[in-house]
Amino acid sequence: MLGPGLIDDEAQAVEGPAGPIPLRPARSIRRTATMDMLWPEGPGGPLQLRGRARDALTDDPEAPPQVLREAAMDATLRDRLIEAIETAPSFDGIPNLIGQRGGGHLRGALATLVPEVRASGSPLYLLLDDVSGTSLIGGVAFVRQPPFRELALANGERRGPRPEDMEGVCIGFAPGSSALTEVVEHIGPPRMRPIGDLVHPDDPHGWHALPEMPTIGTRRARFIDVRRDGDRIEIAAGFQDSTGDPDHGRVGIHEYRLRATADLATGRLERLESTPHILPFRECPSAVKASLAILDAPLAELREVVLARLSKTSGCTHLNDALRSLAEVPVLVEALVDA
Repeated sequence: MLGPGLIDDEAQAVEGPAGPIPLRPARSIRRTATMDMLWPEGPGGPLQLRGRARDALTDDPEAPPQVLREAAMDATLRDRLIEAIETAPSFDGIPNLIGQRGGGHLRGALATLVPEVRASGSPLYLLLDDVSGTSLIGGVAFVRQPPFRELALANGERRGPRPEDMEGVCIGFAPGSSALTEVVEHIGPPRMRPIGDLVHPDDPHGWHALPEMPTIGTRRARFIDVRRDGDRIEIAAGFQDSTGDPDHGRVGIHEYRLRATADLATGRLERLESTPHILPFRECPSAVKASLAILDAPLAELREVVLARLSKTSGCTHLNDALRSLAEVPVLVEALVDA
């Protein structure tokens, strides 16, 4: 055991925490995004989503990057329904999101409710797209915190067999998966790992300004690095969900790193390498091989292609989120070419 409630499972095919973000490559562009899930009124109160994102162009990695675009989103949700939302930059369609519920429907509705955001190339679209996933996992902020953990344990709420409605939702919950039957004497996702700082000590400019996180709070952090290599687009990306833990500071729940290559002329995905670093269940890493089904797809269409080819037990929800974000790459390439 790594400590209270953290499983040290050598049988799970993961690499362990990925560590800080890589150093910025020369002549590259990087999109970073964070979504903080906050509960100022405690459990049962509204969820506040605080999103921040930035596109930054790097010529010389020894110097601060040139900031091309920034975005912010602050939203209040109750039972995953959007009650209030403000963004920067602002778009006329943003108020259309009030009353919408986080989930697959919202992701589909973004194209009709706020089409101007995606068309603009703003990193704001990545934040809006993340409302669905983050509103689902935000409650994990409580599971490792006293007195919530002690109360749950006193009530016998140890994680046992999963409800029937979880079966088949993803590759980790495929029929027969250990995730459906595994009993663990703790609260919250198993196999969490203590993580360190996302900021590389030799590159303090690698992220946008990261707001301080309260002890009870969950954060989704992403980066996408893009550079040209002749007639190829070279891509490196990362995806991490983490939350506060009284024994370990912050612990990772889901973490992937990606490396990919696409053809510059056609924008089609030619090579994909997905590395699982932190995942909750033994079967989750099997999604890596399945993810190769999206090869040869146009980058710009990956939001739709991933959902079509890697739905339910064909994919991992969190790897899918990481892969779908590669649809942002053509906008980044355009900014890199224009620079």
